[in-house]
Amino acid sequence: MTLGADSEVGRLGTVLLHRPGRELTRLTPRNNDKLLFDGIPWVARAQEEHDGFAAALRERGVEVLYLTELLTETLADDGARAQAIATALGGSERGALTLGDTMRTYLAGFLSEASPAELTDHLTAGIRNDEVRGGFGLVTSLLAHDDFLLDPLPNLLFTRDSSVWIRDRAAITSLAMPARRRETELTELIYAHHPRFTGTPRIHGPHLEHVEGGDVLLLAPGVIAVGVGERTTPAGAERLARQVFGHRLAHTVLAVPIAQERATMHLDTIATLVDVDKMVIYPNVAQSLVAHAVTDAGDGELAIADARPFLEAAAEAMGIEELHHVDTGLDPVSAEREQWDDGNNTLALSPGVVVAYERNQQTNAALAAAGIEVVTIAGAELGSGRGGPRCMSCPIARTPL
Repeated sequence: MTLGADSEVGRLGTVLLHRPGRELTRLTPRNNDKLLFDGIPWVARAQEEHDGFAAALRERGVEVLYLTELLTETLADDGARAQAIATALGGSERGALTLGDTMRTYLAGFLSEASPAELTDHLTAGIRNDEVRGGFGLVTSLLAHDDFLLDPLPNLLFTRDSSVWIRDRAAITSLAMPARRRETELTELIYAHHPRFTGTPRIHGPHLEHVEGGDVLLLAPGVIAVGVGERTTPAGAERLARQVFGHRLAHTVLAVPIAQERATMHLDTIATLVDVDKMVIYPNVAQSLVAHAVTDAGDGELAIADARPFLEAAAEAMGIEELHHVDTGLDPVSAEREQWDDGNNTLALSPGVVVAYERNQQTNAALAAAGIEVVTIAGAELGSGRGGPRCMSCPIARTPL
């Protein structure tokens, strides 16, 4: 299947996942908030649940790629290795400001001697102060034994955020939170150097204004909704709009302001498409959700429409009479509970077929009543990082609508 996607619901052919690994074992009650996890997951069970997720995808004919496998294959290339090490030690705020010359010099040599698999592990699971055997100096003396010299990346689990395919282009995003910025650097490395993606054009990038994949919904061919709130900035939405218009990837971008609440950090925690004209949506905010339609006015200018109700603006841009919606839960309280448990963070396998967490029984029943086939998976431990099937998957190939 040709790489790329022009919608959220075209038949899914290839998807990028990250199986939970050693990086999750690095979470403690002392660092989980900093690393953006609500709890300490039972890693073995999270891996079992993720394997069930991958199996459900394969049973429907989806090719599953794993991020760490691609990264290890990428790091067999000397140029990619050098770039990965330099970026980890000097390109991020942590490497540039906290390691110091003595430790940075030691780690550069240590990482250079690692095998591709070992280097992948170091870059994703991090390196603690008590794990080094050299580079001793003021930094190692004053840091606690269990402080990280190179932070782990537990949020790699959510592969949707660091890249999103818009037609035939991979948009490398720019993650807002310091704990996640290296994720996009690794993702960009894969797209730039792995043979699977040779010749793939890329847009955006970690050096530009903040845009996160969880805020980007491909509503229909040529129509993109971008949530603007805690993670994606107005400047990021504007930059992405200019890029998709410049490359003729879309005719309309809907900028959707999101209240900056923890439970609704991304647009896909509020709503996801389940069919070409159906969406599951969090009803407690559905009526207040608005969108500004952004179009290309020519000569580098953007035309920005006044705010309209999101569902109305989306239907008009999509060229359909109505964007039907299925509510999360059955009442405000159950809706809040199931939204928190990612009840509306579904992954479409094809029009009218979605993957969802089994625990959200009311939402799943409402989807079934609306004619949507729901493939349920376990998510008791996977959900501890606040993300559902959509968050955990980056579609790389979908059949065009």
